[in-house]
Amino acid sequence: MAPSPLVSVVVVVHDMARELPRTLRTLAPGHQRDIEPGQVELVLVDNGSSEPVDPTLLAAHPGPVVHHRLDPAPASPARAANLGIGSATAPLVGLIVDGARMASPRLLASARRASLLADRPVVTAPAYHLGPVVHMRAAEAGYDQRVEDELLAGSGWEDDGDALFAISTFAGSSHRGWFGPMGESSSLFLDRSRWAELGGLDEAFALPGGGLVNHDLYRRACALPGIELVQLLGDGTFHQYHGGAATGRRFTWDEMHADYRSIRGSDYRPPSLRPVYLGPLPDPAVGHLERSVAWRVAHGWPQDGAQ
Repeated sequence: MAPSPLVSVVVVVHDMARELPRTLRTLAPGHQRDIEPGQVELVLVDNGSSEPVDPTLLAAHPGPVVHHRLDPAPASPARAANLGIGSATAPLVGLIVDGARMASPRLLASARRASLLADRPVVTAPAYHLGPVVHMRAAEAGYDQRVEDELLAGSGWEDDGDALFAISTFAGSSHRGWFGPMGESSSLFLDRSRWAELGGLDEAFALPGGGLVNHDLYRRACALPGIELVQLLGDGTFHQYHGGAATGRRFTWDEMHADYRSIRGSDYRPPSLRPVYLGPLPDPAVGHLERSVAWRVAHGWPQDGAQ
């Protein structure tokens, strides 16, 4: 009898034929360290991609796989994420709402370890963008998918996933650094009972890409009573450039923020809950981030971004 999974990871995708194979590679046991194939359940939800996810990609994935496809699908990923969360069977459920986000090689093991540190934990990790600039400014900086493909090809990430830290910069939501408050969580892990208490993502956020639905989810999770926030220092997710609703600038922050205000009746603010930090700083990232800051200053890019 196969062992029950310890961690379910929910991944939502929409038209990511280029990005998804890399994302799944980084989430696969074998690439993920300190965790066994039967301990990780992948829950993949295709949110109405124009071409369905290649079934051979899922068949080759080690460990349990649950696959859903919404077609037709809402423009927002909220319903797809909720479907995936509801389908997860492990006691700890992580959400990566953007299937273009590659994972650091200890993310799942570290999240499980962190989940054992408190009675009511919310576990998260910083978000990074591949390349020297946040992807909202990629086109202006001459950074595109071709450049990114070359960057990844020369990085050695398939043999050592920590190499991704050396070719990335903080995402807008994590632009305050390792010890500043995060604007949203791109890798949110909660016990299944906590997901039920939270009620998942609010499907009232109906903009393409969801607007600030993920920000809202993180803020509401941190506002649950008795919560302890655990932030992983040596782990994270790495966004591949694909021209999404926010990073492709189909919507400005002001437009998404106005949508948030219309739903919540107030301005968005990052959670004020002070986290417990777990793990070492990623060595490959420190030198690169210093070079990235210098590059951005030289090219007139201030260290700001999405809230």
